[in-house]
Amino acid sequence: MSLDKDNLQGQGMTSLRTRQRLIERLTEKGISDVRVLEAMRDSPRHLFLDEALATRAYEDLSLPIGYQQTISQPYIVARMTECLISDDRLSETPLENTLEIGTGCGYQTYLLSIFSKKVTTIERIEPLQIKAKNILKNLKVNNVSFKFDDGNNLGQQQYDAILSAAAPFEVPQNLKERLSIGGKLVLPVGNNEQQVLTLVKRISEDEFLEEKLEEVMFVPLLKGVVS
Repeated sequence: MSLDKDNLQGQGMTSLRTRQRLIERLTEKGISDVRVLEAMRDSPRHLFLDEALATRAYEDLSLPIGYQQTISQPYIVARMTECLISDDRLSETPLENTLEIGTGCGYQTYLLSIFSKKVTTIERIEPLQIKAKNILKNLKVNNVSFKFDDGNNLGQQQYDAILSAAAPFEVPQNLKERLSIGGKLVLPVGNNEQQVLTLVKRISEDEFLEEKLEEVMFVPLLKGVVS
């Protein structure tokens, strides 16, 4: 999916210079994939925030979106996205089938939709999901399917990329089993005091490689839904 420039303008969209400063900051912090940097520069992050916070949309900060949830810091969004697509540096759409756990406001979903043929995104807080659906619909994103659930009932579908925006205490076995061979899972792992961004790659039917990347702080992975 390519970015539709006609859909990126809107109230709160700040100058290209402001967004370029964000990209410079991401580059300084180690984001190197040009595809990710361009997508971050062109993505309308302000549309995923309440109007009162829209002027801060292109700062490298996590911001509140209600229901004790946040929109992730741009650096972390870029880092997680880069991890998933790094094995295929030549393709504009390197991912076939992506699973996201924790839609939130839909900003990370939007980034994933750029690099995936299909995205399935799960959210346990229904008002957030409804809002994210509307934003992505207005942006003419048509390769995302939404599931209202808590991320524990994943069925038997396999994915070549899985991203969790909520932290379990340890890497869940059911998530590892949903990876196709060669597929990657990126997620925060830990408790409310200490979490580590972790990358898991499925090497074979029974073999997984696990790499700890850096300390982060996400909301916990919870059971149950909120209507």
